[in-house]
Amino acid sequence: MKQYKVGVIGGTGMVGQRFVTLMEHHPWFQLTAIAASPRSAGKTYEEAVASRWAMKTPIPEEAKSLVVLDAEADVEKIAAMVDFVFCAVDMKKEEIRALEERYAKAECPVVSNNSAHRWTDDVPMVVPELNPEHLEVIPAQRQRLGTQRGFIAVKSNCSIQSYAPALHPLLKFGIEKALVCTYQAISGAGKTFERWPEMVDNLIPYIGGEEEKSEQEPLKVWGKVENGKIVKAEGPAITAQCLRVPVSDGHTAAVFVSFANKPSEAEIKEIWASFRGRAQELDLPSAPKQFLHYFEEPDRPQAKLDRDLEGGMAISLGRLRPDTQYDYKFVGLSHNTLRGAAGGAVLLAELLCAEGYIESK
Repeated sequence: MKQYKVGVIGGTGMVGQRFVTLMEHHPWFQLTAIAASPRSAGKTYEEAVASRWAMKTPIPEEAKSLVVLDAEADVEKIAAMVDFVFCAVDMKKEEIRALEERYAKAECPVVSNNSAHRWTDDVPMVVPELNPEHLEVIPAQRQRLGTQRGFIAVKSNCSIQSYAPALHPLLKFGIEKALVCTYQAISGAGKTFERWPEMVDNLIPYIGGEEEKSEQEPLKVWGKVENGKIVKAEGPAITAQCLRVPVSDGHTAAVFVSFANKPSEAEIKEIWASFRGRAQELDLPSAPKQFLHYFEEPDRPQAKLDRDLEGGMAISLGRLRPDTQYDYKFVGLSHNTLRGAAGGAVLLAELLCAEGYIESK
């Protein structure tokens, strides 16, 4: 496989740090540039993150001596250095939209972890196993932007990874409605217990904007490309409640679902066990071999035990059983900073490279 030079925009934050760690020893991607805010620019990466390194592994050697560039002032310089960038900046949405378009118009593809462009109708929001066909909208986006190489692709919100992959292969049974309660880790807020002691022995029943994303984003993932735009699916209807819980990593979902044509429990488990997506067909480096894992034990999945399954890229499921108001209920779990954030974006970048949307210069 070709080698690609990669930049990380917003490399000093928690998701940016995760991107940096995932580039270490990656078989296709070579970390070449890191950019952040002006206060970090000009420092080595090691100096910039020394007091706030949040990963459990040390700073990768290849990253330590890279001089941090200015994410906004050095767009053209960075675009000339790399084949594409990951974006995980902490800015206002309008500013993120403008910055990502600047990189794209500088002929630098952007694979974004941010939510700013998730509802731009010619920007694909892709979970590689679920909707790889949405990449077909990229030529229309390039036409709008006036670019040859540049475009923006985004990954979906971390919360939907714990349940949308489980519902996806069941859509053929006519899912009528789903109720989802998510229990989300503090790393989803970019925090650790050391930096957020108020979360110890606590639960917060509100995460700004999260319920709307959880209800609406699956509908874009399940939509279709028409006339150079992604038209979201009309259903199924999803209602969500999202809570912040005292867990370091791992978003858990309690899911309730009703069908027009109700499958058996055995059918559902067999479908989950056999489900493979484009990421598995292409054997992408970050793809889990088994995407959906079902646990028969009544007390699984658990965040502490199961979030790191297959490098944190698999989805763990359990407790499938009949419900008194819906047809079935079950529990899902995904690693929010791996599958749900940086890892999901790396897998998307691998898909874009394998399918020829990103070429090495």
